[in-house]
Amino acid sequence: MRSRRLVVSAAVVVAASVGFIPGLAQAAGPAAGPSAPVVKGATAPGADVTKLGVADAKTFHSPKERSVRKTLPAAKGKASASAGATAQGVETAAGNPELGLVLNAKSVSAHGIELRAQVVSAAGATLKVVYDWGDGTTDGTDATPGQEVSLKHSYAELGEYKVKVTVTDAANQAESVNELPLSTVGSDFTPYAPTRLLDTRDGTGAPRGMVQGYSAVKLKIAGNGKIPAGVTAVALNVTATNTANAGHITVYPGGSTRPTTSNLNFEMNQTVPNMVIVPVGKDGTVELYNGSWTQVDLIADITGYFTRSAASGYTPMTPVRAVDTRSGQGAPQGQVGGRKSIGVQLGGWYVPSNATAVALNVTATNPREDGHLTAYPSGQQAPNTSNLNFKAKQTIANAAVIPLGSDGKINIFNGAWAGTDVIVDVVGYYSPDSAGAFMPIAPLRWTDTRTSKWGPVPERGYLWEPFSNGEEGIAGYVLNTTVTNTQSDGFLSVAPDPNTPEQYNNDTSVFPGRPTASTLNWTAGKTVPNLVQASSGGVNGVVDFWNQGWAPTDLIVDMFGYYETK
Repeated sequence: MRSRRLVVSAAVVVAASVGFIPGLAQAAGPAAGPSAPVVKGATAPGADVTKLGVADAKTFHSPKERSVRKTLPAAKGKASASAGATAQGVETAAGNPELGLVLNAKSVSAHGIELRAQVVSAAGATLKVVYDWGDGTTDGTDATPGQEVSLKHSYAELGEYKVKVTVTDAANQAESVNELPLSTVGSDFTPYAPTRLLDTRDGTGAPRGMVQGYSAVKLKIAGNGKIPAGVTAVALNVTATNTANAGHITVYPGGSTRPTTSNLNFEMNQTVPNMVIVPVGKDGTVELYNGSWTQVDLIADITGYFTRSAASGYTPMTPVRAVDTRSGQGAPQGQVGGRKSIGVQLGGWYVPSNATAVALNVTATNPREDGHLTAYPSGQQAPNTSNLNFKAKQTIANAAVIPLGSDGKINIFNGAWAGTDVIVDVVGYYSPDSAGAFMPIAPLRWTDTRTSKWGPVPERGYLWEPFSNGEEGIAGYVLNTTVTNTQSDGFLSVAPDPNTPEQYNNDTSVFPGRPTASTLNWTAGKTVPNLVQASSGGVNGVVDFWNQGWAPTDLIVDMFGYYETK
């Protein structure tokens, strides 16, 4: 696919659907212009979800020796000289003594497997093969001796299954059965009451003391508290504080090579949080790397984890503003007082009543002094965790994944001693009925416009990225977006594109419409990250990243996994 830069001359319209991007309060900005410069992203070589392969794909095998052969009822009572039968009614051996199966299976999607059954049989037999998938469904096919039959199957729920394959040789009254235990490879989400797992300031989760420059701290996930073994990924809010110089933090699977990605950036004397969904290493840990040359304190709060057992899948939704205390939407009008909380009803209103957790973008604006916000399930005390930190008069947002209370509510606590306005946007939810299973991948730097031949994303323009190239069943992508080298104030919007890559390349693309929601806000000269769960927009698999400011800015996009429904 060739890269190019072009200008789309089209009237700017408001997008009717933005996908499931984190929306937040937007600063007032100039009216939209008449056109939008477009840039094809500087995608990493070969970085196509459809070419990445199944995340941590699994294979399964059952040899022919495990086949259990038996005589069909029609062969009972028939004398067989070769078997030495001497009395009528004795069950004798049927023909085709070599009848058996060799089974091999592999993961092909979050919910799906491909099973190859090789039939071992004497020549000339007419055979029937039946597959019992272990979920109440079966398939059947004909086969010939020595033939390898390949079938794919998708399970409605993630989990472990025992597949039973039966080959029948009716002519020789023989049957053979082989069984193959297997499991799906996708991961479902389990909410976890917000809990502090790491705080280097007091020795929680690691030896007390700051993380030295250009070094990492390892955090135990599997087996920590009530987190089970076999956890595949974890949702953490990571905070850097007591920073002596500028730098960045990279979170990655424990025991693996540190990737060229980042999760949050910080400046001197700054406290910065960011939501992270990161794969867990095979040793059950994640590592947090300090990319500064001076030491820093790190904090990590868990709100949920992913396993290969059936739990809650993910459902994207068009961003919905549930709370805006400036206008009284979803909460009493007026700022949330210092050290006060507000309750927010989400279950049964914005998400189904059986939702277990919600994906949010939480924004603090007009704060009267420094502080933090904590989102947590109703029915419990405010935990000693935080979702975002703010300075007086600052507008700042952060993505969050928050468990719902039994009544479908969450609470938002203002940790400052003075009031602040609070905005909450719902961008998706996890529930037992949701089909999106998470497929974690090793963190991958997907786009970096600093290395693109086109340079930064133009003012009021967008960068389009083909992530899955039209692959059906991929609902969205777990990304970390970072803007840097910002020259003026602005905000970033992320939305699915209605065009295919081919339409862009042959000049038949249509203007996608400028989105009105935003993922993150920045001020001139700042480097700002935020988690985004970007919708695939269906089968096109193209996502747009809009620079809604009036000066060019560089954009970095890192991928940590994707949601698959098939």
